[in-house]
Amino acid sequence: MILDVKNLTKTFEKNNTLFTAVDNINFQLDKKECLGIVGESGSGKSTIAKMLVKLIEPDNGEIHFLGKDLVTINKSELRKTRKDIQMIFQNPMDSFDPRYHLLSSVQQGLRYVEKCDKRELERRAQEAISFVGLKESYYKKPIHQLSGGECQRAAIARAIIGQPKLLICDEATSALDVSVQAQIISLLKKLKQEKGMSSLFITHDLTLASVMCDRLAVMYCGKIVEY
Repeated sequence: MILDVKNLTKTFEKNNTLFTAVDNINFQLDKKECLGIVGESGSGKSTIAKMLVKLIEPDNGEIHFLGKDLVTINKSELRKTRKDIQMIFQNPMDSFDPRYHLLSSVQQGLRYVEKCDKRELERRAQEAISFVGLKESYYKKPIHQLSGGECQRAAIARAIIGQPKLLICDEATSALDVSVQAQIISLLKKLKQEKGMSSLFITHDLTLASVMCDRLAVMYCGKIVEY
């Protein structure tokens, strides 16, 4: 088992009213497994993803990843864990700094989490870019000049440059047209087969999840109501 989530809860305040976005969630993920978390918008899927990567803090619960509780882990240990758990966002363009070109942008996925010299950093970025199907001619291309599908491939390259153990895909294909969506799904399957990565695939599309995932967890109003 690579991930064990216990009693995870998150409450927000809106218009002076408290509402529970994630309500006492429990689930596990095995090595090399893809777990789909499906549900309508507002069911709490993305809130779970953000808590797993520490973008927001849970109110209660435990997140055991590779034997460490990410809820109570100190900053030094969290930094060491960063490269082992990576996230791909719904709108990849928003997650990139527009000042950087492709090669430099992909390097950011490793620059602050692992010590390596400039030559090694560049080599690994080139390897990741090649794996996701982008050509060498794209290296110096500004991120804002990439198409939606190309930008999502760049986001995947940035996520996998450090060889993470867990990849979280938060509606990673919903902003793409159908043909490009199929290409990205094929790439994510390739990652699982060739790199052995575990993954959480978060989506509102039940058909897409059934193609991609080994198991499905269905969310409604902050709870997992069915497996």
